[in-house]
Amino acid sequence: MTTTHDPVAAAERCTAEFRRNPHPVYAHLRETTPVCPMTPPHGIETYLITRYEDARAALSDPRLSKDMYGAMDAYRRIFGDSSVALDDNMLNSDAPKHTRLRKLVNSEFTPRRVEALRPKIQDIVDRLLDACPTGEPFDLLPAFAFPVPITVICELLGVPPKERSLMQELSTTVAQTGFGEEFKRAQQQAEENLHAYFTELVARKRAEPGDDLLSALAATQDQEGGLTGNELVSTAFLLMFAGHKTTAYLIGNAVYHFLADPAQLRAVQEDPELVGPAVEELVRFDGSVESATFRYATEDMELGGTRIPKGALVQISLLSANRDPLKFEKPDEFDVRRQGTAAHIGFGHGGHYCLGAPLARLEMQLALNGLFGRFPRIALADPQAAPAWMEVPFPAFRGLTELPVVLEPAAS
Repeated sequence: MTTTHDPVAAAERCTAEFRRNPHPVYAHLRETTPVCPMTPPHGIETYLITRYEDARAALSDPRLSKDMYGAMDAYRRIFGDSSVALDDNMLNSDAPKHTRLRKLVNSEFTPRRVEALRPKIQDIVDRLLDACPTGEPFDLLPAFAFPVPITVICELLGVPPKERSLMQELSTTVAQTGFGEEFKRAQQQAEENLHAYFTELVARKRAEPGDDLLSALAATQDQEGGLTGNELVSTAFLLMFAGHKTTAYLIGNAVYHFLADPAQLRAVQEDPELVGPAVEELVRFDGSVESATFRYATEDMELGGTRIPKGALVQISLLSANRDPLKFEKPDEFDVRRQGTAAHIGFGHGGHYCLGAPLARLEMQLALNGLFGRFPRIALADPQAAPAWMEVPFPAFRGLTELPVVLEPAAS
């Protein structure tokens, strides 16, 4: 068994250069130190997993716990006390609690239920595209990529329209990554505000239920095995947060890569049915979730020939695993006709596989076909400009901070 530290893992992952292009570093780690011990800025011993087979195994290994309450000291040191109340949900729990919580929500995210949302999502896409300017540069992220998923998830949860901008603002603050005291105070305040907001919204839904997911979940409080008050608030936060940022950044990543590769763009414009496989390839090629959420070892264990001690945190790089040449041929090429793309783990694997994956897929398909169908001559505002990738250290997401484009309608 090996325990060799690779300084590249901890040092270079904090640089702006790495944030702009992490793939060479991940390729180096896959080749030399696929299960890499490192000490990130939060100071807690962590093992970074970069190869596909190791990552897939780790995602379903019961010795790697998602219950951050079981690692409370480490959890509080990284995230602070205020996040605890918002994390009492299925994402941060193990069986049997995870099984119970997931079952209560799962019925609302089946492919059939999601497909029933197609007309509503299409209408949201169409209305946002109606408002986009043509013939001049503008930032597609705030105008389209971000509003699509936040509008969809707020409609699903039953968040009133006038309150949705607050959700986007607070969730953006929570999603940011940093280690300074000023940053931590801002994040903790946003977490407290979100908890207060969802507590009040749940109370409204219980008093006056509507035809929405949050009202349905609130009704389970009166059932045996239903959601407790804090579980309900935390689940509402999880669904809003996970259903917003991940898809928003994925839409931005997708549009950028299509515009940077006109041949791939022409392929989906000429055959809109290709958009389904294209979404899977985009999740594999440059997905919006760089690493799975933290796990910790509940016992001494070995993974990929490396000993991981009890109590250590484990970080699984989905971005790296999905570019592993041992699994995908020519993994650094974007190819919407690639065979075997569905094997990607961009939505996770095992019991914690992304509950909202069917919804994300549908949103992506309708957003891309709607954008490229209405504006076949869409182009980057400055094709020579470097893409503006997020540069904060250790982010939860892989995404752009801006995406200037010019829309030209189809020639008459």
